[in-house]
Amino acid sequence: MADRLIDLEESATHTGPKGVINDWRRFKLESMDQENLPPAKRELLRQMSSPHRQREDSRASLNRKMSVQEYELLKEEDEGCLKKYRKRCMQEMHDKLSFGPKFEGVHDLDSGEAFLEVIEKEHHSTVVVVHIYKAGVKGCEELNNCLECLAAEYPTVKFCRIDAVASGASERFSDEVLPTLLVYKAGELLGNFLACTQHLTGEFFATDVEAFLNSYGLLPEKEMPALDDEEENNVE
Repeated sequence: MADRLIDLEESATHTGPKGVINDWRRFKLESMDQENLPPAKRELLRQMSSPHRQREDSRASLNRKMSVQEYELLKEEDEGCLKKYRKRCMQEMHDKLSFGPKFEGVHDLDSGEAFLEVIEKEHHSTVVVVHIYKAGVKGCEELNNCLECLAAEYPTVKFCRIDAVASGASERFSDEVLPTLLVYKAGELLGNFLACTQHLTGEFFATDVEAFLNSYGLLPEKEMPALDDEEENNVE
């Protein structure tokens, strides 16, 4: 039991200034091109990261103060390593805040059974937006295009569409109530918007549909975009 607790302590994420410094130290040592380092520095790295140390010695070395040699080695200019470290930290934070599956594009449903299945069997944390449409009905094609754009912006939301006739409930979804947007989560109906384009301007865009859904709190926060090289250069 004691050994198990020690393992859990060592695998836990370190927090606070000391934890951040130790995490950066480990990342730095793992990222450096040791083959091109001078022999003295390579030996120092070997001493600092030797896998043959006892657990107690390793834990103590992480919590001790840096030696002058270590400080000189680790403070050397290495912007590439720092960028990778920042990117890794941001990705880890993003992964911790992201839950549930991710999707691509708008999913076509070809039957009432497929419609029920996506509502009842999707992950409990997933928001499911279903567009019921009919070819030739005003606003349906435009809404389909808008949902394609929103699917790229909100990969954790499952956007679907189904033809009113294919749904098997065309009598309930006449041309007068199309396009219809239905929003579900964990099998529960959160939004039921008949003839939803009446809530939008005559010529609407994806941002208008996004604002409409957000006004009811039906969309999650957008995912944090990955930093490109230029953006990383601007991070101080």
